[in-house]
Amino acid sequence: MPSACDSLLDDIEDMVTSHDPTPHERQFARRSIVPRPRPRRQQLDYLIPEVNATLSDAFVIPGTQKIWVRTWGCSHNSSDGEYMAGQLAASGYKITENPSDADLWLLNSCTVKNPAEDHFRNSIKKAQEQNKKVVVAGCVPQAQPRTEYLKDLSVIGVQQIDRVVEVVDEAIKGHSVRLLGQKKEKGKRLGGARLDLPKIRKNPLIEIISINTGCLNACTYCKTKHARGDLASYPIEELVERARQSFQEGVCEIWLTSEDTGAYGRDIGTDLPSLLWELVKEIPEGAMLRLGMTNPPYILEHLEEMVRILQHPRVYAFLHVPVQSASDSVLMDMKREYCCADFRSVTDFLQQRVPGITIATDIICGFPGETDEDFEQTMELVRQYRFPSLFINQFYPRPGTPAAKMEQVPAHMKKQRTKELSALFHSYKPYDHKIGERQRVLVTEDSFDSQYYVAHNKFYEQVLVPKKPELKGKMVEVDIYEAGKHYMKGRPVEDAQVFTPSIAQPLQKGQVSGLPQVSLLDRLSLARSTPVFILKKAKQSEWLTEKLSAGV
Repeated sequence: MPSACDSLLDDIEDMVTSHDPTPHERQFARRSIVPRPRPRRQQLDYLIPEVNATLSDAFVIPGTQKIWVRTWGCSHNSSDGEYMAGQLAASGYKITENPSDADLWLLNSCTVKNPAEDHFRNSIKKAQEQNKKVVVAGCVPQAQPRTEYLKDLSVIGVQQIDRVVEVVDEAIKGHSVRLLGQKKEKGKRLGGARLDLPKIRKNPLIEIISINTGCLNACTYCKTKHARGDLASYPIEELVERARQSFQEGVCEIWLTSEDTGAYGRDIGTDLPSLLWELVKEIPEGAMLRLGMTNPPYILEHLEEMVRILQHPRVYAFLHVPVQSASDSVLMDMKREYCCADFRSVTDFLQQRVPGITIATDIICGFPGETDEDFEQTMELVRQYRFPSLFINQFYPRPGTPAAKMEQVPAHMKKQRTKELSALFHSYKPYDHKIGERQRVLVTEDSFDSQYYVAHNKFYEQVLVPKKPELKGKMVEVDIYEAGKHYMKGRPVEDAQVFTPSIAQPLQKGQVSGLPQVSLLDRLSLARSTPVFILKKAKQSEWLTEKLSAGV
């Protein structure tokens, strides 16, 4: 028998039938109820009513306000931000790019490095100075919800983004709401929110798909694990369906993301290559798939299969494999579960069998205990491989991590090593030898200076092309005539075929994707006018359950 939460209520009278207890019977039954105390360490997932509410807030109608969404961090976080913006827009809110114009700021945080959290904290302060309502999301409040500067703020957890409308509604009315619990089904932790939620893509041509949340590692410096938890993968069929829907909305490039894509499927009895072979069946000719970050231990098991996948014409020959340090003693202190020889094996194998492949990597400078000899090993690794894409990070001790309690490298030494490695990276130009080549590129973005369109070739190398509207979202042939440190410049070949990979017209910027339930949303707007409760979607049913059990 379906529960009361499986469908929306057409009318408030539908809540009461002849089979329901009368108010007198309900009140009499309550006398036998004995309240039980909540376990002290239970995950936070509760409402704090009437915090910061004012008399004027009582007359606010949620869903009519403007929301500014700001996201820091990785592509997984970016996808979460797009999902939250989409749900809010689908529920009536207007998403604005002007923070001054917004009634509420939704701040989606990153906890990887201190500077990212500093920006997040400063944005909260700025919002409060401007008397803006604030909702915080992302890894910072999930990992450390009792942080002092988050006190009295509304919080949406990384696994609760499908309930963002509820949280924003209450924040608009002056209430503080905290939803931080873990999603489980039959005792098993789920990967997160559904993949078919409404979304506003920052770039209508690019779909970011999170294939799993969390990871299997326990790196001593990582705060993200505190927020995202252990590995939880989405089923292959759900990921394939999300990709299929994206192409039907005009997307021409898909990014797969997670905390560790290489570990995908280990918790559900499958693996990354199995997923990728199913996904490439859905990619139209001329569209492309980009793989996300994978740690060395897990990609080692699938190297032969990954070579075949990376050779596929609709998959970028690009892989992000973080090494973090070339010193095995440092890697051991980091608990990275591999040695530098493993990283070299992955890199050498792929470079030999996928000629031209781009291997991107990350390096942390000044990890606790790192000696001059350790750092020199890292410098030698970069000299040898001359990585075209290198993410250099100065070590920051994150609160609550084991590395924060280790003996720290002096700050001036960390800065000096970061400076030396950066100088080495900028001493070579990886693309000069490609001047004069003819390449096929997919045009998807605007350059930072808005002077060019940004395209990528088979190896996901950045190629700047003239800003001609007819090129956007197309696969074109270009002649490379200039190269810089991070890019090449290409001139479209005259009379060459311009290929349109999208199987549909792309959505307009700011348009909401994935809205088969438009009629549902119309009914939800009616629900907002009822004084009893607000129900946004059938899947967001916890409030209704709580209120019915309380006899509302």
